[in-house]
Amino acid sequence: MKTLATLLLAATATMSVYAQADTDIRVTYAGSMGKVMDQALGPAFAKAHHGRYEGQGQGAYGMARLLAGRKITADVFVSITPGPMQILKAAGLIDHAEPVASTSMVVAYSPKGKFAQQFARAKGSDTSWLKVLATPGVKFGRTDPVNDPKGQNIIFTLLLAEKYYAQPGIADRILGGYQNPAQTHLEGGLLARLESGQVDAAAGYESEVISAHLPYIALPDEINLSNPAMAQRWYDTVTFRVKDSHGQDQTLHTQPLVYYAAVLKNAPHGGAAGQAFIDFLRSPAGQALLKQHGYAAPKGSTLYP
Repeated sequence: MKTLATLLLAATATMSVYAQADTDIRVTYAGSMGKVMDQALGPAFAKAHHGRYEGQGQGAYGMARLLAGRKITADVFVSITPGPMQILKAAGLIDHAEPVASTSMVVAYSPKGKFAQQFARAKGSDTSWLKVLATPGVKFGRTDPVNDPKGQNIIFTLLLAEKYYAQPGIADRILGGYQNPAQTHLEGGLLARLESGQVDAAAGYESEVISAHLPYIALPDEINLSNPAMAQRWYDTVTFRVKDSHGQDQTLHTQPLVYYAAVLKNAPHGGAAGQAFIDFLRSPAGQALLKQHGYAAPKGSTLYP
């Protein structure tokens, strides 16, 4: 496997062809991308362009709303699933969004937790992982389904698991309600809580969990939301309702676990800088860095072409 240093050198060489001098970039991104953005992609881009990289991560829906409300600005927004991009499209801030990577849902667990051995023995191919999650006393962490796609996706995963394994009611036993405040945490701190043992298990994207070097249970395509080919005939058979920030009922639907990147029209450093960053994400060097951090290749096509 190539080292990070080798990949950074390759990224610099690849990008020198089109790099502009002293190009600064401000990127907002889905919080799960913190390590790959701030430790690999951002520094590689900044080095090649002799500029500065500034990154900010948060739940993708929450970040999209801040951008749409002009409370923060960025050159590029990178989202998981199309939903947050639609907020920016409706606000007139983007014209299109390009796929840059993909991932799948997994259940990560703490090697320091008292249930670590049970999780280590569990498999995604049968109901063993569900039974461990449903064990009384297991502390399960996830993010808010209103503000973060991952918070929605773990609920979809558990609802699909109910059907796939024929285990009616087990999702509610694990979740304790879709908006259970005892389980929901801010995106940026969830895996840190898992690493420290404050929670026994957490919903995660395979990409971020690999980046964090945490153990996890891989799940079959039928429930991990990674395969767009299964969307219409299988993933789309589950929905659920939550109360949004205004107290209104909102019905949520599954979306493919694809990462999209878009240049914002009010980019502080100009659209050319933002597009250069997206071109880097899609380049062989950028894709190599993403792969090293556990991300799969982009799937699907451009949004709003």
